[in-house]
Amino acid sequence: MSMKDLGQGRRSEQFTPPHGFTGGVEGPACDKEGNLYAVNYEREGTIGKVTPEGFSSVFLELPEGSVANGIRFNRAGDMFMADYKRHRIYRYSWAESRLDVLAEEPAMNQPNDIAISSRDVLFASDPNWGDNTGQLWRIDPDGKTTRLEAGMGTTNGIEVSPDDRLLYVNESVQRRIWVYDLSEDGNVSNKRLFH
Repeated sequence: MSMKDLGQGRRSEQFTPPHGFTGGVEGPACDKEGNLYAVNYEREGTIGKVTPEGFSSVFLELPEGSVANGIRFNRAGDMFMADYKRHRIYRYSWAESRLDVLAEEPAMNQPNDIAISSRDVLFASDPNWGDNTGQLWRIDPDGKTTRLEAGMGTTNGIEVSPDDRLLYVNESVQRRIWVYDLSEDGNVSNKRLFH
């Protein structure tokens, strides 16, 4: 279905049972088979799965005390989740059916939304809602974390452009979207206001 098709008489309709996800539903992302994953299905600390046919279930239980927010997939199909409660990035390996901590960084406020480049480099928005500030992080495929910027507004929402050349970061409270040039090695430069 193309975007053009969506505009020609299509209407939205309920796809999952009412109240299947909690009010904290976040992080929708699709795998290669078209399954949709989002956080907090039935209760906090879970990852829910919705098949293309609309069947919903708990796919994954995170460790006690963890609550995810953003979800992304790498080229191999592994799933990454930002755990804002425990300052972690989890990786779920399909090949091993195993959940591991890819990165844990105490200097993070609460890693929130994540984006991924075609080179499998992750980027995380990291808001501090208490004082309306935020940070921007890079997480390399080996789990190394690098703070790319501190002292931002309330960073909440992040995306890499399809050509891997730009990184967009939203500041919710300040109502600004910044854009950076993105290098092949995942460094940012030339920050400017996008909207």
